[in-house]
Amino acid sequence: MSARTQNQPHQLRFWLVLGVLLTGLVLLAARALYLQVVHTDFLQSQGAQRHSRVVKDNSHRGMILDRHGSPLAISTPVDSVWAHPATLETERKRWPVLAAALAMTTREFAQLLDRHEGREFMYLKRHVTPDVAERVAALGIDGVALLREYRRYYPLGAVAGHVIGFTNIDDQGQEGIEFAHDAWLRAEPGRKRVIKDLHGTTVEMTESLVLAQPGKDLVLSLDRRIQYLAYRELKHAVEQHQARAGSAVVLDARNGEVLALVNEPDFNPNNRANLKSQVFRNRAVTDLFEPGSTIKPFTVALALESGRFQPSTVIDTAPGSFLVGSKAVRDVHNYGVLTVAGVIEKSSNVGAAKIALALNKQSMWSLLRDLGFGSATGARLPGEAAGLLNPPSRWVPVDQVSIAYGYGLSITPLQLARAYSVFANHGALAPLTLLKRDTAFEAVRVLRPETTRAVGAMLELAVGQKGTGSKAQVPDYRVAGKTGTVRKLINGSYAEDRYVAWFVGHAPVSDPRLVMVVAIDEPRGGRYYGGEVAAPVFGRVMTDALRLLDVAPDAPRVMPAPVVTAHFASAGG
Repeated sequence: MSARTQNQPHQLRFWLVLGVLLTGLVLLAARALYLQVVHTDFLQSQGAQRHSRVVKDNSHRGMILDRHGSPLAISTPVDSVWAHPATLETERKRWPVLAAALAMTTREFAQLLDRHEGREFMYLKRHVTPDVAERVAALGIDGVALLREYRRYYPLGAVAGHVIGFTNIDDQGQEGIEFAHDAWLRAEPGRKRVIKDLHGTTVEMTESLVLAQPGKDLVLSLDRRIQYLAYRELKHAVEQHQARAGSAVVLDARNGEVLALVNEPDFNPNNRANLKSQVFRNRAVTDLFEPGSTIKPFTVALALESGRFQPSTVIDTAPGSFLVGSKAVRDVHNYGVLTVAGVIEKSSNVGAAKIALALNKQSMWSLLRDLGFGSATGARLPGEAAGLLNPPSRWVPVDQVSIAYGYGLSITPLQLARAYSVFANHGALAPLTLLKRDTAFEAVRVLRPETTRAVGAMLELAVGQKGTGSKAQVPDYRVAGKTGTVRKLINGSYAEDRYVAWFVGHAPVSDPRLVMVVAIDEPRGGRYYGGEVAAPVFGRVMTDALRLLDVAPDAPRVMPAPVVTAHFASAGG
């Protein structure tokens, strides 16, 4: 057999294999051409569906502003670090450097991943600082990315912490105004469709499904300047007298707007690490105390309304004590014979008790109820207590007497401030609000104007040099107010060494603009009377607040005339 004949089968196989390969290549090229040119839209849509995700589109919460437009709560954009757990699992070698960037240990990091096994999304750390976000992004680790969120910031910090409150990490209101008006302030997140790569990183935003809606701004009645004054002076008093706690409230006497509301101890809502929930308590609306002598002006007001008493009516308080059933009512001193006005000036328990026994208990209860005691103020602050005011059907003479000088009922500082606004507003009680009023409101007539004028004159005497509240005086302004010093009820009996010191009043008397209440809980160090502990806080805050509001003085000091010395030239001889 020739060599040519022997090579023919080899050549045949060669051409056969070559033909098969060429045919395969042609078929592949044709298929590729078909897929990439003819059927491209279908394939792209199928690929997009496999990497398309609908994600949340965050927006910012509404701002909280004071009455002059100054920010009290704002939302600032921050980054949160998130990961695709399955992809991050393949990057074990880089876990230590990522954990270090996030201030975590490798063990904590591994435990976090274990808890999210099988999920598509997990947070590694939320609301990180810009430098942390920058370091994480620079690492370029597959499956790790940044997500834009918003964090709440409070410019006044501890000064307004209790009244403004705070939000949690998901921007939901938890305390204060943030909680009470959460539905108004809250942003409504939108939804958008994005394309993510194999590592879960967003590479393209394809369409917006639902537009994100930012929260609505809220304008409060607070004046940040007066808020700071009240905070500063209350803090000083609590520290000076080593008190357990304290509260102060300032109202606009004309319309019931809350201009300031502060508590001690305070807390900073910008830094809540290691804080206990008890410091979040807004004591001005949650803590109940017996009001003591601050109730006496209402007892006297009812006496005047009855027509049976006049400011000049004489009350014999000698010998400084008075027995009602088995209960002895006592004064600090034997004041002897006092007028009704003198009962307020000297804060006589005996005088108040004798007046109360001449009044109808149903009328007493009705007046206190109309003033708002025993019910919430309407301020809409979380945890507000209604207080305690028993119905008159349960009163016996000793109850009627005790209530006349401030025992046997429980109130909050905010309730007391609102009730005293009736003396500053000619007998009308305006609805209380923490929002700036833009519309007309309807006040409720509680007392006759002539009654409040008469009681106001008595309250001015109580702040005079011979009264118990002389330290509440304000230079250049007439002030009316009342002190109170109350033994605290502990385990069913009154403690001998625990007190609440009160002062409440308004200024200026000629045209009242501000009402303020100060309550100091358990002052120590030897001084505990309301006139010594609480009244000075009122005086210092009012001194600056009235000038800030440009309220005209109604008792300007008369400056002595300058002394002119005449000089005569002596004639020489």
